[in-house]
Amino acid sequence: MIFSKKYTPRWIVFLIDIFICVASIAIAYLLRFNFKIPETNVASLYVIIPFVVSIRVLSFLFAKTYAGIVRYTGLRDAQRIFITILSGSLLILISNFVSYYFVSGAFIVPVSIVIIDFMTTVFFMTSLRWLVKAIFHEYRTSSMQLKQVVIYGAGPTAMAAKQTMEQDADSKYKIIAFVDGGRMRIKKKLEGVSILPELELEEILNTQGVNYVILAKPFKSLDEKKELIELCLTNNVRVLSVPSVDSWINGELSPNQIRRVKIEDLLERSPILLDIDKIEQQVKGKVVLVTGAAGSIGSEMVRQIMNFEPKNIILFDQAETPLYDIEMMLREDHNCYNFQIVIGDVADEFRVEKVFREFKPDIVYHAAAYKHVPMMENNPVEAIKTNVNGTKIVADLANKYATKRFVMVSTDKAVNPTNVMGASKRIAEIYIQSLNSISKTSYITTRFGNVLGSNGSVIPRFRKQIEEGGPITVTHAQITRFFMTIPEACQLVLEAGAMGTGGEIFIFDMGKSVKIVDLAKKMIKLSGLQLGKDIQISFTGLRPGEKLYEELLADKENTLATHHDQIMIAKVRNYKYEKVSLDINRLISEIANQKSLDIVEQMKAIVPEFISQNSVYEKLDKTVI
Repeated sequence: MIFSKKYTPRWIVFLIDIFICVASIAIAYLLRFNFKIPETNVASLYVIIPFVVSIRVLSFLFAKTYAGIVRYTGLRDAQRIFITILSGSLLILISNFVSYYFVSGAFIVPVSIVIIDFMTTVFFMTSLRWLVKAIFHEYRTSSMQLKQVVIYGAGPTAMAAKQTMEQDADSKYKIIAFVDGGRMRIKKKLEGVSILPELELEEILNTQGVNYVILAKPFKSLDEKKELIELCLTNNVRVLSVPSVDSWINGELSPNQIRRVKIEDLLERSPILLDIDKIEQQVKGKVVLVTGAAGSIGSEMVRQIMNFEPKNIILFDQAETPLYDIEMMLREDHNCYNFQIVIGDVADEFRVEKVFREFKPDIVYHAAAYKHVPMMENNPVEAIKTNVNGTKIVADLANKYATKRFVMVSTDKAVNPTNVMGASKRIAEIYIQSLNSISKTSYITTRFGNVLGSNGSVIPRFRKQIEEGGPITVTHAQITRFFMTIPEACQLVLEAGAMGTGGEIFIFDMGKSVKIVDLAKKMIKLSGLQLGKDIQISFTGLRPGEKLYEELLADKENTLATHHDQIMIAKVRNYKYEKVSLDINRLISEIANQKSLDIVEQMKAIVPEFISQNSVYEKLDKTVI
């Protein structure tokens, strides 16, 4: 078959191009002499044709014009042909100049012939390629079931998306329409494809059997983008997105870069406006210690901090391999070398003190913690060891070595905790807040909800379950959570850390609470699957310590506004350091006994609002009652 999967050999393309060059010379002479070539000029063709063809052969070999796959000819191929033929023609003109002035006093090839030959060669070489491409496209369209595609947009990006989809060797797509809001473009066509108004998109999705919509233009707002994606999902249409031009490879869009829209795009919010000058003033030229630097939050903190030119960043964590990965990322991707990797446990006081003694950090971002609710419910000793004692050790050493600022990353699960993990973080908050009252170090707490894509979060788990064919496991049909992206959370931590004076608990605007089952359903649709047909959702029941709804403020708390509309200060009860220190030291001393019930009982005494749910520790609450 002419258009089989095998491509035409390069040598055949090369021979065809040479034939075109010979034919172009002949046509140039015919046109120049009105199809009646004089006898004297016919004789000269025996010299001129080999001379011109020799130059064309050399230029083709140098530019490799024959190397492109003809059926996927693009603008770059046409551009290369134009430049190659032009270069060859210029070389012929230079040869003419040399011959006329230094050799025989005559041109080798008449100038008019050179010009006509240039135009005819370019025309035939590009036209033949475009003709083969068009025939191949029609052949492929008629011989296979293509997916119907609508491109949202009608500008250069949309045009690049169309050409990329059609030129992809494995492409099974047919562009049926562009959709655009610009009045000047409506009812016009791009390469034979109609441009339709945005108002008709819903009707097109309902009536044209559309399989994909490609987003290839900027949106006026995030709400507009979300509405469009929701419309597509409602009509069981998959959504693809074209990345920004600056991420294209060598200025060209690759088929692999047209990616599926992810659930993060539906949870995306307006960009956070940071007080860059204030953050830079806090960080630039300073020694910064990040605990838990190998984790999802800690590693992103490191990425963002290095943009503010710190004197040194200390990456402290006990996870060896992730630390190595971050080290390579900093060196190879960001050309950053002003950092130190330190392996250690925040609960190891001797190791942590060595870090403070050696590096004397000006700022500490404390992100090290155990965060997995069911795991900590089964291992309360470790929760206290790391989340409480580890925090206490780092905080105390910050005080001892006169660290200027200590910023702790906390969680919404510390509010009215129903599990050991949340309660351990609340105890850490209490200690940090009370320590601030007796220290010159400014102790600041930041509190936010679930982070998209973080280690152990629900979205990577759902994504893995979808890839494996399901089922997707959701604990409860009514369970909801707040979500924020990792960069968002870290930006707000930096902002809150810069604006805090000490003793505050900053809470972040987490937006609307999201129903987890709805999240799962949208992820299924975004993957092009159908719930109940391709994949199932299974409800497994609440896990130990898990609650249906998360909160950002305790019942008796309210908030104070800050200059940043996405950051508020929680007004909470003040604690005396002496009392808190005594209670927490007593709690930490229980680690040696390894008795979970005794530890949890003491936790409940420190945090009276800690009421267990779906847990073996519920009996302790009944005892209190």
